[in-house]
Amino acid sequence: LTFPNDEERRKHFLGILREKLKDPEFRKIEGFPIGSDEDILALSDPPYYTACPNPFVRDFIAHWSKERTEERGLRTEQEDQNTQSSALSPQSYHREPFASDTGAGKTHPIYTAHSYHSKIPHLATMPCILHYTEPGDIVLDGFSGSGMTGVAAQLCGQPEAEFKTTLEAEWEKNGLPSPRWGARRPILIDLSPVANFIAYNLNLDVSAREFKKAADSFFKKIDAELGWMYETLHTDGRRKGRINYVVWSEVFTCPNCAGDAVFMDQAYDPKTGKFAGEFECPGCRAALTTRSCEHKYTSYFDKAIGETVRKVTYVPVEIEYTLPGDKTKYRKKLDAADLALINRLANDQPRDWFPTAKLPIGTMRDSNHLAERGITHYHQFYLPRALHALSTMWRIAGEWPDTRVRGFLKFMVEQCVAGMTLMNGYEAIQFGRIGGSQVGRFMKGVYYIRPVVSETSSSYNLDGKYKRLQKMLAAQQLPQSRQITISTASSLQSPIPDKSIDYIYTDPPFGDAIKYGDLNLLIEAWHNLFSRLENEVLWDELKKKTLSVYSDLMRRAFAEYYRVLKPGRWMTVVFHNSKNLVWTAIQEAIGDAGFVVADVRTLDREQGSFNQVTAAGAVKQDLVISAYKPNGGLEDRFKLEAGTEEGVWDFVRTHLKQLPVFVSKDGQAEVIAERQNYLLFDRMVAFHVQRGVTIPLSAAEFYAGISQRFSERDGMYFLPEQVTE
Repeated sequence: LTFPNDEERRKHFLGILREKLKDPEFRKIEGFPIGSDEDILALSDPPYYTACPNPFVRDFIAHWSKERTEERGLRTEQEDQNTQSSALSPQSYHREPFASDTGAGKTHPIYTAHSYHSKIPHLATMPCILHYTEPGDIVLDGFSGSGMTGVAAQLCGQPEAEFKTTLEAEWEKNGLPSPRWGARRPILIDLSPVANFIAYNLNLDVSAREFKKAADSFFKKIDAELGWMYETLHTDGRRKGRINYVVWSEVFTCPNCAGDAVFMDQAYDPKTGKFAGEFECPGCRAALTTRSCEHKYTSYFDKAIGETVRKVTYVPVEIEYTLPGDKTKYRKKLDAADLALINRLANDQPRDWFPTAKLPIGTMRDSNHLAERGITHYHQFYLPRALHALSTMWRIAGEWPDTRVRGFLKFMVEQCVAGMTLMNGYEAIQFGRIGGSQVGRFMKGVYYIRPVVSETSSSYNLDGKYKRLQKMLAAQQLPQSRQITISTASSLQSPIPDKSIDYIYTDPPFGDAIKYGDLNLLIEAWHNLFSRLENEVLWDELKKKTLSVYSDLMRRAFAEYYRVLKPGRWMTVVFHNSKNLVWTAIQEAIGDAGFVVADVRTLDREQGSFNQVTAAGAVKQDLVISAYKPNGGLEDRFKLEAGTEEGVWDFVRTHLKQLPVFVSKDGQAEVIAERQNYLLFDRMVAFHVQRGVTIPLSAAEFYAGISQRFSERDGMYFLPEQVTE
C-alpha cells in the first residue's frame, strides 16, 4: 500500500489495530500486555511495530515472499511455495555451522545509544546472519530484547566500510566465500513493551535533522518550565548557578544512644574522597557501621495514593553546580533558600501525570529491600523535585506532533527514568576522581538504594543521552525501506506460518540470571503498559517458576522455532549461565524440539555483564550453539528406515554433511568435537528419542560400525569426500 505520507499510513493502520483491539479473542493471545487500548495505540507505530501482538506479521511474510519470488526469478509462485519461498530448495541449501569465534565490543554508537540488561552487539551478529542467509531472507528472534538482531539483519544491506573490509578479508583468509551483502528481513518478538520500544527506536529510521529540531525545542521548553527548580545561589551571594546534582545522605540511628548520624557527614573523608567502613556517632562517639545502625524513618502523607507512608530518612548535604559561562564545578552546603525550595516541592503535587501503581511486593526481585525503605509504589522511587521534573519531561516529549520523532524523544527521556531515582547512587571516589563522580552510579540488574544518593538535574541527566543518540544517528542511518516487523507477545505462540523462516538468531533468558520482567517494571509504569509476567520464560522461585517450569517453557519456545523454520535451515542460540542445570535444560529443550546440535562455540562480548564480572565462579564467556532442522529428505527416509541400522547410518551421513570439516585457530587445526564418536552417538540417540523410535544399536555396536563406515582422522570422523579437506 502507498500513502501520501507517514502520518496517513499510521492513521490507516492504527484504525485497523484499534478495531482489532476490540476483538476479545485477539486480547487472549499469549503474552498480550496489561494496559488500555489507548496506551497500546499511543506506543504503537503500525504496521511495523505494535505494543501488542502484531496482527500484520503474516501480511509481511506473504509480501516479502512475493517480493523474493520476483527478485530471484523463480519460474512460478507455486514452485516458490513448494520450496518455502526460497530460491534454494531444502535439498540444495547447504551451510556448515559458522565455526569462527565471534567477538565484538560494546563501544559502537548504536550499542551505547541506550542501556538494556543484556544485549549482543550487532557487529557480533552480522557475520552469522551473512553466513546462513541470502539477501531478502527472513530472520526471526523470538527473545529479541532491545532488537539488536534486527539492527544486524538490516545493516547487512549497508555495512560500515571498515567492518565490511575487515570481514571480507577475514573470510577470504579462512577460505570462506565472500559475504553476500544485502538487507535481511527481521521479525522481532518480545514479551516486554519496554524492550520492543527500544527495538523500534533502534530499527526504524528517524531523521537526524528532525530529531535535532525537536530536541532543541524540547530543551527550551524544559528549561522554561523546570529551570527555576535547579537554581541555587553562588557562595558570593550575588550570582545564580545551575544545579548539576544534589547529594542526599541516609540518616542512621545509633543503637547506643539513639542519636542521629548523617552517614555522609560521619563516614566521608574529603581528603581521600572515600567512605569509611567504620564511622563515629556524633553523640556518644561509639564506633558504628551501616550494619550495626538502625534506619531512621520519617512518616509523611502521600497525596498521590492518599495514605500515610513511612520511609527511610534522607537529608540533602551538598550541591554541585555551575555558573553561566563558567565550566568550573562548584560545591556547597545547602543554604536556607535551597532547603525552602525542597520543602515547597515536597508539599506540591506535580501538575503532570506520573505512575502511582503499586509494586508487586513479594513476587518481585529486591522488593523486600525496597519495602523496607518505604518504596511500595512506583512514584516513591523519586525525590519530589525529580518526580516534578520527570513528569514534565514525559508530557513535553509526548506533545511533539510527528509520531516517529515523538517516539524518539520519549526514547531519550525514557533513559532518565532509572537515573533520576533514588537508585542513582553517589560514589565519592571512582576511577581516581576525588570529590565525587557521576560514573557507575546506577547498579544494573538490581533495585538497590545506597546510603548516599545523587539527585541529578533534568539537563544533567539528559545531556549524555542526547549526545549518544546524536552519535548513533550520525554513525549509521538505518535503511529507509523499513523491512522489519516487531511484535509484543509471547515467543511461545506466534502467527508465523509453518516453515516460513530462513534463519533464527536468538538469545533466550538465562534461567534465573536476569529478571528481565522485574527490571522492566519501572519503565513500563511510565508507559502505563505492563508485561504479562505469568508468560515470562525464566526460573524464579518468587513467582513459583521452578527449574522444571523453566525447562518446559524453553521446550515450548524451541518447538515453536522448529515449527516456523524451514527444513534444512539453521538456528543460532547464544546462551550464558554458569549453572549446569540450566545449561542441561537448554540442550534438552533444543533436542526435544527436533533440532540437531552441530557446533558449540564461544561469543566474546568483551565487556562482561554485572553478574559475569562479580559472581563467584561465573562463566566469563557466552556459548554459541549452532543447530539445524533436518531437511525433508532425511525425515521422509527416516519414516521408512526408523528403528533400523540403515536409519542410524543415514542420520550419521546426513549429520556429517552439516558439520564443519576443517577449522583453523591461531594457525593450528582445531578438534571438531561434534565429529567425535561419543557426540555422534549422543546426537543419533537424541534424534531417535525425539521421534519416539527404538534405538537399534548399543554404544559399542555404534562405535564399531562408525569405524567401519567412515574415515577417522585425529579421533574425528568424516565422509570420504571430506577427508582431503
